[in-house]
Amino acid sequence: MYEFGHKIGDTFRGAVNLFTAAPTESQFIEKGVLTPAEFVEAGDQLVFKFPTWQWQSSPDANSVPYLPKDKQYLVTRNVPCPKRVKDLDESFAKNQTDDDWSLPQIVEGDEPEKIGVIPEIGGGATSSSGGFGGLAGLNIKDDFISDEPKDIDTAEIDNLILDNDPAKDPAVCATDYLIAEAPADDIKTRTYDLHISYDKYYQTPRMWLNGYAAGVPLKPEEVFEDVLSAYTAKTVTIEAHPHTRLPTASIHPCKHAQVMKKVVTDWIEQGVQPRVDLSLFVFLKMISSVVPTINYDFTMDIEF
Repeated sequence: MYEFGHKIGDTFRGAVNLFTAAPTESQFIEKGVLTPAEFVEAGDQLVFKFPTWQWQSSPDANSVPYLPKDKQYLVTRNVPCPKRVKDLDESFAKNQTDDDWSLPQIVEGDEPEKIGVIPEIGGGATSSSGGFGGLAGLNIKDDFISDEPKDIDTAEIDNLILDNDPAKDPAVCATDYLIAEAPADDIKTRTYDLHISYDKYYQTPRMWLNGYAAGVPLKPEEVFEDVLSAYTAKTVTIEAHPHTRLPTASIHPCKHAQVMKKVVTDWIEQGVQPRVDLSLFVFLKMISSVVPTINYDFTMDIEF
């Protein structure tokens, strides 16, 4: 039912997109959304910092005019997914709320085997894999391409988008954060190609998941095995990829701006100038709460 509703809605939104121009004036601070130019700026930052992500062109028939031809969407390939997410569902279900984007806090002792839980940021916590849970402690002062003031302490990003009590802000995830360790060299390990496109209607990034087992594409129901059950067929549905036109699992972007706005507001309250070029880092951290065992952060060389 949820998936059907999303498909009907996406058909309507697609029609609206045909008759509306892409935004050109920034509303990042006011609404947490991006213009196409800001999406490219954030994508350039991601590619610069983490070269496992690369820009991708699109066939002419599927190319959108409001993005550069060689920067239609972002791709990272062969991302390991060594564990099925079903082992996590029981822990998450204990404190589940009604909001599609809520992520219950893990009870101590419930963590699955070889899944590291990052404690609340602030005491120099690090992830088991050295990845994006690892936005904590990331030194951006000398290693980012932005010309904007570089006074943001990204050790605070965890605190900005995570909350100990999901009831305080249902759009924000719980403080505990899952990072999968590097997988063994095992043919049974699944891999994913991840794509980030720009959603013109919502004016936000959108994540697409292509899964493989021993090089064979996964069926939709198999992809859902790597999605927390609370999001299956609700937040995560099978849609036509905007650039490949292939049926692909997608994390629906309807709540993305709400979460980003929360981060922007917290930056301002802390006296920090919001930086649009960091928006994809926040986006990826949020997405990991939906697919916690797809270990895209492990491919990123991040120094604490």
